[in-house]
Amino acid sequence: MKRVFSGIQPSGVITLGNYLGALKHFVDLQHDYESLFCIVDQHAVTVPQNPETLKDNKRKLASLYLAAGIDPNKSIIFNQSEVPAHAQLGWMMQCIAYIGELERMTQFKDKSEGKNGVSAALLTYPPLMAADILLYNTDVVPVGDDQRQHLELTRTLAERFNRQYAEIFTVPETVVLGKRIMSLQQPEKKMSKSDENQKAFISMLDDEKTITKKIKSAVTDSDNLIRYDEDNKKAVSNLLTIYSILSGKEISQLEADYEGKGYGAFKTDLAEVAVEALRPIQARFKELYESDEVDRILDAGADRANEIAIPMLQKAEQAMGLLRD
Repeated sequence: MKRVFSGIQPSGVITLGNYLGALKHFVDLQHDYESLFCIVDQHAVTVPQNPETLKDNKRKLASLYLAAGIDPNKSIIFNQSEVPAHAQLGWMMQCIAYIGELERMTQFKDKSEGKNGVSAALLTYPPLMAADILLYNTDVVPVGDDQRQHLELTRTLAERFNRQYAEIFTVPETVVLGKRIMSLQQPEKKMSKSDENQKAFISMLDDEKTITKKIKSAVTDSDNLIRYDEDNKKAVSNLLTIYSILSGKEISQLEADYEGKGYGAFKTDLAEVAVEALRPIQARFKELYESDEVDRILDAGADRANEIAIPMLQKAEQAMGLLRD
């Protein structure tokens, strides 16, 4: 089987957008690929984090991975920091990356804009991401549109290393996941757990009342028509996308179902669909979060990841001249 690798940052409880745009796809991919799904905590600390909050967020994310349907018997689930080869190969990738390449990264520009100072790690985030992927001879990397640029750099660094030292790295293919889920308040922006406006996103752990309130307060427009039109009706199109993925209904069917009904009925039904979709995930999350099952799975996952990563790191070190023999 081909191998797939992906990860999510534990910088807060993941949103419905993270679930629909990434995690739900991970669950499907594990049936067709040898799968590694990482909690990328070393990426999270490129910006300041409260240590206790970070630990809790890591546990919550691992629990949500499992609650959403990632099967530890089919997939390797682990914390990035528990596999030291990530940081070691990350340094080696920094050594072959060019400053100009890193400064052109859109996410670096966005996160550093207007700041008096940013960490050096924010600039060198992409080489660490490359290391995450290349350590496992990854064939396929599922990403959202916003990560395409980083994956292109990963491919560039793999090819550069193979050319300069030895042909050891698999150059991964990029598979772009489905439509991005956008903010409920600013549909031009991706839904983000770091949004200062709490109404802009739905957390995977929001209660029924909160989910309903956020969906009912989502921005729409003035014409009261349930119609998919990304250019002229971004907000309504975003809500239709969410409804379609959660319900399994085609957008065209939803447009027909709500013809002439208006936004009130549409939002009420969407809120019910969202609540019902998250209910079993939240129930399973609570069982996992409060048990030691998560720790056993993460321990086993780190062991399995290290078994794959260490020999690959040693190959890279040998090629670069860092081993004595």
